Amino acid sequence: MAKKRPQTKARKPQPTNGAGAAGADGQIPVVGAREPCPCGSGRRYKACHGRAAAQAATELVQRPFEDLPGEGDWVALRELVPAATVELKLRDPLPEGVPSVTLATVLPMAWPALRREDGSVLIGLQNDTASGDLSRDLADTLQRALTAKPGTPVQGRRAPVDGPRLQDLLDPEGAFEPVVHSGFEFWVPDAENAAPDVTASLERANAAAIPTVKLKGVDAAYWCETPEKNHLRWVMPHAEEKLLDALARLHAAGQSNLGEGTRLVGSFRAHGLTVPVWDLPSGVGAEDVEKPAAEFAERLTTALASDAPLTADERRARGGLTNRQVTLS
Repeated sequence: MAKKRPQTKARKPQPTNGAGAAGADGQIPVVGAREPCPCGSGRRYKACHGRAAAQAATELVQRPFEDLPGEGDWVALRELVPAATVELKLRDPLPEGVPSVTLATVLPMAWPALRREDGSVLIGLQNDTASGDLSRDLADTLQRALTAKPGTPVQGRRAPVDGPRLQDLLDPEGAFEPVVHSGFEFWVPDAENAAPDVTASLERANAAAIPTVKLKGVDAAYWCETPEKNHLRWVMPHAEEKLLDALARLHAAGQSNLGEGTRLVGSFRAHGLTVPVWDLPSGVGAEDVEKPAAEFAERLTTALASDAPLTADERRARGGLTNRQVTLS
């Protein structure tokens, strides 16, 4: 089973009062790691007040998308879906000259963000980030993209530990509605006249993309096609232990499948959520599992409501499911 990472809740470093060059608000200014700490202790910044800042920057935030609309879809687009976009709505009005902000799974050359010639902004979700808080890193990239020169990409960097998170910048009432694409032509308005490096990146990305479809009847469930068999991967918001108990109850009762020839085979862990995975026969498409998935959701709701101790068969089923978990993040 995949190794667990340490898990923490998102938090901002607390201001520290001190003497020396502390600001009027009592905060210690950030300086170079080897410079004397502004608090006047005589130690280097990295060994004094810089230590807490460095720890805050590297601590893993277990659920970076918690409290955002569509948390399950954020996780799916980060880890499971090759090509998708979502129009983002910010809390504040867009700056003049920025007509729209769009989240994308991947951008050409793995850019963290891109300000197009028309001023619109694209933010890449599947990039490596410098800190343990994906939400803060993405928010920093978004802020820099809003002021970038049109026609230029935005490079990655480590976000300030006291910087805003996506939860601070995005409209909490804004709908999160992914549009899944068959390829990455959304990168450029005119793919035929794109620069050679962008065209090459587009061709490589399209060749590697697995056909994927978002189900319409349930939240955050994605069908995908592979050469051997098809799969359904469903990001669920429930607490992991409670969900595993419910899945075990259904599995032991023979009610965990999505129709003939389908099988619940295990789950992923990703960004604090659990993602059950079903194997589907090659001939079973996304439309074929819409109704079975909706029926399964009803059975799962009933199973989640049960507080009865697991039976021996259910405990065995739970053990099997637990042994087939893979941690993605």
